[in-house]
Amino acid sequence: MPDPRFSPARRAVLAAAAVAPLVVSAAARAAEPDLSALKDMTSGVTPIGPDERARRLAKAQTLMKANGIGAVLIEPGSSLIYFTGIRWGRSERAMLAVLPAEGEPCIVSPFFEEPRMRETLAIPAEVRVWQEDEDPLKVVAGFLRDRKLAARPVAIEETVRFFIPDMLARALPGAKIVSGNPVVRGCRMIKTPTELALMQLATDITIAAYRWTYPRIEKGMTGRDIGALMNAATGKLGGDPEFSLILIGEAAAYPHGTQAVHRVADGEIVLMDCGCTVQGYQSDVSRTFVLGSASKEQRMVWDQAHQGQQTALAAAKLGVPAGSVDDAVRKLYEGFGYGPGYKLPGCSHRTGHGIGLDGHEPVNLVRGETTRLAPGMCFSNEPGIYIPGKFGVRLEDCFHMTDTGPKWFSTPPPSIDQPFG
Repeated sequence: MPDPRFSPARRAVLAAAAVAPLVVSAAARAAEPDLSALKDMTSGVTPIGPDERARRLAKAQTLMKANGIGAVLIEPGSSLIYFTGIRWGRSERAMLAVLPAEGEPCIVSPFFEEPRMRETLAIPAEVRVWQEDEDPLKVVAGFLRDRKLAARPVAIEETVRFFIPDMLARALPGAKIVSGNPVVRGCRMIKTPTELALMQLATDITIAAYRWTYPRIEKGMTGRDIGALMNAATGKLGGDPEFSLILIGEAAAYPHGTQAVHRVADGEIVLMDCGCTVQGYQSDVSRTFVLGSASKEQRMVWDQAHQGQQTALAAAKLGVPAGSVDDAVRKLYEGFGYGPGYKLPGCSHRTGHGIGLDGHEPVNLVRGETTRLAPGMCFSNEPGIYIPGKFGVRLEDCFHMTDTGPKWFSTPPPSIDQPFG
């Protein structure tokens, strides 16, 4: 009689394991890898300090005055971290920062959350609290009146949820509510040397994790198995794993894959798109290779995507519109017979996105984007090529603009046979 400790579903799993030892062993190795050769790369890292946060506020206030703005309203997310250090999740209870055009910011917090909020508050700020039966936007309005800012436009950071400015309009009748982009983007899009150093370290960790993971990939592994290896290595190296997207075979023909489970096999494409954070700052690196020997078509498409990356970097000149970088790649790919535009086979997504505290942040390297490239801006460079029903190739490396042009955070690989240089 069947052992009562095992359900029918459990017995089915055991039976499947008995006939698929390769899959079980691969998953087991991915779950418990030997990381003893890896060392933490983040010792001595320089975090964002009080002087840098003070400079951020000063720049924001200069931009507010230049744009006739009285204050900027921000809720939890990367912009709140950027200006105040506060790390907080969004809920129905408003936790807000008000950056005024003059003087110290104000943090508007639920009363019972104030002690916990202060644990990550990293700047001098006035704190005003609200009780559960009170309107937090009336507290914001009171602060603006006290600072003589109520008659000036109030700018809203672009990710703030609708109910917050809607409540502010009722709490401060007649208030002119405007976009906070000229201020927030004007600060966050231009990275400082400290920010660039954190992004460089995050990228170095991702590359080191790739180099450790690559020789451990075996036939029969799933994307989840490989991702577990990559995340384990990243954590041991000192990074906080952010994502590990592993696309195998036909799944690589779709930029973010499919729901189907694919396993590594000889002659199939493996596309890895992985990143981590260091002190909150992101890396984003993609590599595509073949287990075993690549076919003539796979090599051709890989080389074309490699040309796409180089074309994008060459087009990323100081002062040009960000959209012109994408235009240059589309022209190249259409010459190969892809597209036109974003149609498939070809590249169905933008050439790149901004990156920093967020993995994707303004602005993008996409058709029609008129923002001009300037020193300190950071972007991914990932003009993949996707052939539905077959495979895809994506090479992704990030770069930042310097006074003399673009500079890689990570160097693209030389060939499909040397995916990590």
